[in-house]
This record gives sequence, structure tokens and C-alpha cells, in this order.
Amino acid sequence: MSAPHPHSTEDAAPDPRLSEEQVHLDAVYSRLDRMRTTTRRRLNETLRESAGTPQALSERESYERMYSDELTKIDAAEHNLYFGRLDMTDAADDDEIRRIGRIGILDDDDRDTTLLLDWRAPLARPFYLATPAAPEDVERRRHIRTRSRAVRSVSDEYLLSGKIDDDATGANVVNESALVDALNAARTGEMTDIVETIQREQDEIIRSVHRGVLVVQGGPGTGKTAVALHRAAYLLYTHRDLLSRSGVLILGPNEDFLSYIGQVLPSLGETGVLLSTVADLFPDVTARGHDSREATAIKGDQRMLNVLRAAVRGRQSLPGKGLVTHFDGYELPIDAETIKVARAHARSTRRAHNLAQRAFLRAALDELAAVHSRRIGSSELDGSQLLTAADLEDIRAELEADPHVVEALTEFWPTLTPQGVLRDLYDDPTFLRKSTRGWTDADRAALYRPARPLRGDADLAPGDVPLLDELAELIGYRTDEADRINQARWRQQLTEAQDALDILTGSAPQDLEDELDPEILMAYDLIDAEQLAERQVHTERRTTAERAYEDRTWTFGHVIVDEAQELSSMAWRMVMRRIPNRWMTVIGDTAQTGDAAGSTSWREVFEPYVAHRWRLHELTVNYRTPAEITHYANRVLAWIDPDQEPPTSLRSNGIEPYAVSAGDPAEAVAALVAGHDWHGLTTVIASDETADGLRERLVGLGCDVSVHAITAAKGLEFDSVVLVEPADLVAESPRGYNDLYVALTRATQRLVVIHAKALPPDLADMPHPV
Repeated sequence: MSAPHPHSTEDAAPDPRLSEEQVHLDAVYSRLDRMRTTTRRRLNETLRESAGTPQALSERESYERMYSDELTKIDAAEHNLYFGRLDMTDAADDDEIRRIGRIGILDDDDRDTTLLLDWRAPLARPFYLATPAAPEDVERRRHIRTRSRAVRSVSDEYLLSGKIDDDATGANVVNESALVDALNAARTGEMTDIVETIQREQDEIIRSVHRGVLVVQGGPGTGKTAVALHRAAYLLYTHRDLLSRSGVLILGPNEDFLSYIGQVLPSLGETGVLLSTVADLFPDVTARGHDSREATAIKGDQRMLNVLRAAVRGRQSLPGKGLVTHFDGYELPIDAETIKVARAHARSTRRAHNLAQRAFLRAALDELAAVHSRRIGSSELDGSQLLTAADLEDIRAELEADPHVVEALTEFWPTLTPQGVLRDLYDDPTFLRKSTRGWTDADRAALYRPARPLRGDADLAPGDVPLLDELAELIGYRTDEADRINQARWRQQLTEAQDALDILTGSAPQDLEDELDPEILMAYDLIDAEQLAERQVHTERRTTAERAYEDRTWTFGHVIVDEAQELSSMAWRMVMRRIPNRWMTVIGDTAQTGDAAGSTSWREVFEPYVAHRWRLHELTVNYRTPAEITHYANRVLAWIDPDQEPPTSLRSNGIEPYAVSAGDPAEAVAALVAGHDWHGLTTVIASDETADGLRERLVGLGCDVSVHAITAAKGLEFDSVVLVEPADLVAESPRGYNDLYVALTRATQRLVVIHAKALPPDLADMPHPV
């Protein structure tokens, strides 16, 4: 039972617990304000400092980033900063009372008194684990609800029998009021954290010490995403040195989902995490095109590996008959045999295509040099070679310096880009046919697409991004070749800087009196070539997440994949390249797989990468969806997978779902929204094919309500959901029932179904109020 509001007009006596906790809350916020003031002052002082040397500039920017991150963490923790208290069994004074909050706070007194324990600290863990059956030495657990720096309510749980004090007004043995309050709160469009209400099964996953692949399987509403984000915060807290350098990658299914969860980690005190979708994981590519379901399924299939390899090899071509170039006044033939020898040499290096190009050119130039030397240096008497080895090397060097010769050779081993190879594959029917031996014409037709390059590669679809990544590996795109180019550029800048200093040295005045020379400083007295070169380079100092986002070869310390069942086989290959240590947290539910290339078995996904070194945890309680809605959703689940145990709904809200039969669903939605002032967020969910048209109709009808296509609704939750034409969802894809299951479980309060077509069998008995 929660205590009354401190300003309540009720006649009940004031609860002394409110005053007690308000005193501590005031102390906590007072210290937080001092921390904020100090950090802001230090940041301003740092910004005012002038940085002379590159080292000083680097140090200043490091401090600037540190203080900015600290301010972000302090500001994010402002809301509901203090939420829990533990009284341990041996508590004799305040030092043995543990108060728990979003971040850890020490007082600035002589003893550095702990005002708040960070929720991730080991001493705070009994707040989430203790039960009457296993009290963890906790005598009393207190939930504190605050708003605007004021204590609003207090709720106690006594976990040891015989320990209830006379003043423990309303104390109960097992208290779920904090959790139920959180579940019933209206949605805001942004995900809220659950640090106050983490349950035992969730906490065990969040703090798991497993250093391999941890798979968290759970039905809708079981808190999978919240668990994943809190695990990220916990790992960053526990392994800060490692993960601050390597970073944490969180992959979500779409931009709406990332926006939805984006504020959770900062509110937990962490700002150094990269949030991305698979479509955004390849630098400088914005994949916003659309594929058919057939194309999506094909692009996600591992068959594409052989296709991409064949496409790259297809660019390692042979010349036709009669191809000649000119060198030193002679015709120089380039025949198939010469290129075959060079190609075999390049392939034997087993290097990626672009990186093997130098080996190809070396071998081809050697062959051409030998051919040319035989032509001009053979004895007319006996055909013996008159040129020396040094002459032959000179010929080869001249060939290498001739741009026309090199250009002619590179036609048969060109420099490739992933986008270029992929567009050629889709656009050229002959090239596509040669690269897809054994395929059906229908499968080839699904991939065929005339090349229409758009700015930022916006013509590419999300399913193309893993293929670009695979091609980048095959051709060596932006790997050590880029490092070689950067090093060469730096050596050139260093040479130019030294030349500039040499010019200054040579132009120094020579007619000054000897005793005046020491008083005149020239540039070369103050700076060397390396320092001068550094000043010509624009150095950009970025966070770990920013650097990782722009570096395709970056490897992360930990990767979290949410809605993981939607990833294709090719997408998993892309993800695994970014996490070679295979330390991952994977969140998903195979019953919700809607993507045509998605996963239906965790074993099939992970055993090729980690064999049996992966662990499965299952979440069993549905915190989001009321039992009234779950009744229908579980019927659909039984159709999808009869062997999967449905999660148990924690609550019932008494709001029964119902259906509305309408000749024009758009008009029925508009009338429904206009006739109800529902609390919280309301959305309309429709099939991918009909969502855009429905949205336009509703705008024309003056109906201001959000509309989500089913694929964009993944991972989101709303107070009220209006589901339009469930039959369209079922018919739209082979996994239509999975999509229907997702749609039915987005609501936290109420569900209304509007239909003109017959309802699927599992919804056929849904009531139709008059």
C-alpha cells in the first residue's frame, strides 16, 4: 500500500517515512547540484584554455569530452534519482542502510559518505533479487516514488518474518505496486528505463558473467529490450576500461525503434554506445530503397556468398585476340596467356581483389618485359639474348612508368568498389546469369534491377548492405590499402614540410653581426619538419562511437542485437565481423520473425560461429500486454509454434478487445479516434502494402493519428492499438501469422480491430459491440 501524497487533504496522519526520505532526497539533490556546478565550471575553464602543442590540444579535448559526458550523466539522472532502500538484518545505524539510485553519489564530507549506490553496484543487487524465500539478508526493502525532487510515496516489503514494526503503516510481504504503477503509466513515445522494477529473472540476465553469446528468448512484453539496454549499462559500468576503448554496438530493427530507446541509456548514466540498424552499418551508405519479399529472401540467403565471389572473379577477365598497346615505338601485344599467368600469380597470394592488384601488375609487367626484351634484344644469328639482367629490369621499370601500359593491364584486374560490383550484378543480365549458375530464372528476375544510382546510395535497400560488406571483404575495400595510402600521404607531407624549412634555412640573412644572431629566431629554430607537417593536417578527435561508426573494420568489445530474429544469414556474417571475441547479447523471439530472410532457429544461427558455446535464457512473464489481449495473441502463437510456451501476463486491466466490421476501414478508424479520448499513445497498425494509403486517407479525413506499417512497429509499444484488416497481414507474406502476433501484442491497455474482410480464425469470436 502506497503512502498518501504529502499534501493530501485526507485526514490520515502524515506518514513519517515520507519526511525521513525527503530529508535524504534533499541531501542527494543538493550534492548533485554541487557536482553539476563544479563540472560545468571545470568545463568552462577547459574551453577557455589555449592549446599550443598537439599534445596539449589532445589533453584539452579529452578533458572537454570527459566533463561534457559527466554533465550529460548528471542531467540524465535528474528524474527519479533515488528510488530504493535496503535495511539489512544487522542494521544498527545509517551506515548499514543501503540507498539505491540511478547513479552512485558520494558526499563531499570528510568521510566521502555514500549517499546513493549505483543500481549496478554489487551491494545494490539484493534490491532486485531478495524474496521472502531467499531474503539475501534484507530485512526491509523500500520503494520510493519521487517527482520534481519531492517524495510522493513510500512502499515497504518485509522479507523476514517477525520483523514488522508497529510504525510500518501499510507494509506488505510481497509488494508489486511499483511494478504495476510503471506498467499502467501512459506511454510517451520514448522508452523508459526499469531500474526501479527489475525482476529476478531479468537481473540474472543483466548481470550474467557469460563471455560468449547470450541469447535472451522471450515473448512480447517480457522486457527483452529493457533487459538488453540495462545489460549494456551494467557492462559499461563493470568493464569500463575495456568497453570505453572498444565500444558497445546496439543493433535495432529500424529508425523508429532506435528513437524509441535512444533516451534510455543516457538516463542510466551511459552515453558512449553506438545505436544503429543493419542498414546503417556500412559507412557512407544510406540504404533506404525497397525490395520485394522475394528479393529480400534471396539477398539474405547464404547462396549469395558464391554469387558475390563469382561476381568479383568475373571482373578478373582475359583479353580478346589482337589486343596491343604501344611502348617505346613498338607494338606490344597483350595476349590471354600473359594475363592468365599474372592472374594465377595474383590469386595465389590469397589477398582480396584490390589488394592483389599490385601482384597482378608485377607479374604482368614481368611477362611483358620478357616479351619486349626478346623482340629487341635477341641475336639475329642464333636467337640468344643480348640484353643483361640490368637491361631487362630497366625495361620493366619503363613499362611500369608508362601510364598507357598500366591502364591497359588494369582493364583485366580493375580497382573495384562494393557498390559498383553490386550494381553491375543487378543491372547486367549476362553478368548476373554467369554469376548465378544453377539458379532459376525467377530467382534471377527477383535480383534484376536497372542501375539508377542515387545520392548517398539511397537506391540500395537494407538487404544490400550485408552484401556490400561481404564485397568489401572480397575486394579489400577500405582496409590496409587505405592505411598504406594514408602513410604515403603523410610521408609526402613530411617531405614538403622539410623542403619548406630548407628554403627558409637557405634564405636566412647572412649579413647580420655575430653578436645579434642569437637574438633573431627563425622558423627552423622553433619547429621541425614533423611538427610543421602536423599543423597542415586537420586532426579530428572523436568519441569511440563516432570513430566506430565511420570505420567499417572497427571491432567492438560487446554487441547487443535486438529483434535478432529478423537478421538474415548474410546480416549475421556482417555482424560477426564486428565482434571477433563473440561476446554478444542477442534478444529476440522466433515466433515474431516477419522478415522473409529472418531466423527461425537460434541453433542454426550460432553453431556455425561458436559451435555449442552459446547460452539460452528465456523470459516467461509478459509485463506489457494485459491478459485480455494475450488471450487472442496466445491462440496465434499456438498456430505459429505449438511447442513454444506462451509468457504469462502479469496483469488484467478489464478492457476487453473488440472488433468493428466496416465497409470503409479508414472512415471507421477516423470515427473511432474522434469518438474516444484515450489516455496515452494511440497508433494504427496495418500491413506494409496498405499502410501508406491508409495514412493518406486518414489525413484527408482530418484524422490526426499515427499509422505504422507492421514492419515499422517491431519492438514498439503503445497504450492503444487499432489494428486494421488483420487478414491483410496474414496474406501479405508466408510469415503473415508472425506479423499478426506482433501486431496483437503492441498494446499495453486496449486493442480494437477494424475489418472489412473476414477475420482470421483465431480472432473470429472477438466481440463486435453494437
